[in-house]
Amino acid sequence: QVQLVESGGGLVQAGGSLRLSCAASGRTFSTYNMGWFRQAPGKEREFVALISWDSDLTYYADSVKGRFTISRDNAKNTVYLQLNSLKPEDTAVYYCASTRGWSLGRNDYDYWGQGTQVTVSS
Repeated sequence: QVQLVESGGGLVQAGGSLRLSCAASGRTFSTYNMGWFRQAPGKEREFVALISWDSDLTYYADSVKGRFTISRDNAKNTVYLQLNSLKPEDTAVYYCASTRGWSLGRNDYDYWGQGTQVTVSS
């Protein structure tokens, strides 16, 4: 079992940056691919980024490509999401999640964190 705890959210002006962290418990973290999702008020939770267990592969939603960067440090049991050039439409609760597969679908993820709020003001 993996427990995930996100941090690093906050209020930032448009054009600004944030770095989200997701700390995992359990000795199996390094065997999971890790994803970030986000959910804005009144909208469905959507895929943001995905990284393979060994950091060799990454994948991004078109809406964040070139602005967000996913990375991980298996020695620290942590996955990161660097958010640059933030826009008001990036405002959402951001969640990290683990998966054994390689999928953009939230139903394919088995463990989820509680989320961290990112608010981008215009």
